[in-house]
Amino acid sequence: MRVATLMTMLAAPLALAACDRGEEAAGTDDMPMTEGMPNENTAMMEQAAAMRMASAEGTVTAIDAEAGTITIDHGPVAAIEWPAMTMAFQADEAARGTVAVGDEVTFDFETGDAGSRIVSISKM
Repeated sequence: MRVATLMTMLAAPLALAACDRGEEAAGTDDMPMTEGMPNENTAMMEQAAAMRMASAEGTVTAIDAEAGTITIDHGPVAAIEWPAMTMAFQADEAARGTVAVGDEVTFDFETGDAGSRIVSISKM
């Protein structure tokens, strides 16, 4: 008797789950099968989700026109849990032209899997 009770207790949730799954699938016959297939919107949403915005203050230690970077010794960035460090940020020509080595700056940047890019920069 104990085995039969145990079997019933185990089988009941499985039977209920199967019933719920059948109702779920019944309403999806007319939906296109695109799950798991990347599309333009998915790629843009993933990229946006991967990019994080933050602001920081620091001192310009190098400008590399060929690499398109500004290297900044910056303080901690609490918004994205970064410690103080010196790092190179991608920066467009206009941004590189507004600062010089040794300038103390405030800057906004975005960071993600593709790297970090200065969005705006100004001298303090």
